[in-house]
Amino acid sequence: MTAQTFTIELPNFREARPVAEIVQTASQYESEIYFVSGNKKINAKSIMGMMSLGLCNDEEIEIQADGKDEAEAIKAIIKYMRSAV
Repeated sequence: MTAQTFTIELPNFREARPVAEIVQTASQYESEIYFVSGNKKINAKSIMGMMSLGLCNDEEIEIQADGKDEAEAIKAIIKYMRSAV
């Protein structure tokens, strides 16, 4: 398992489009991928789960991935989140 803490840099993270893009990015990988915030652990491939996180810009979140392409998956998700500003 690989995990990385990341500060959200998307001012519109609560909107459907950026969340859908994250889900689409995560879905390209075989690994299990989760966003962890406090006591919530949400499957990054679930649009409803991701929408329920209710995260804000500048909030820290941990991204966890487990599988053969885990490092690539985390890298791609963080790359999207940095480029979508």
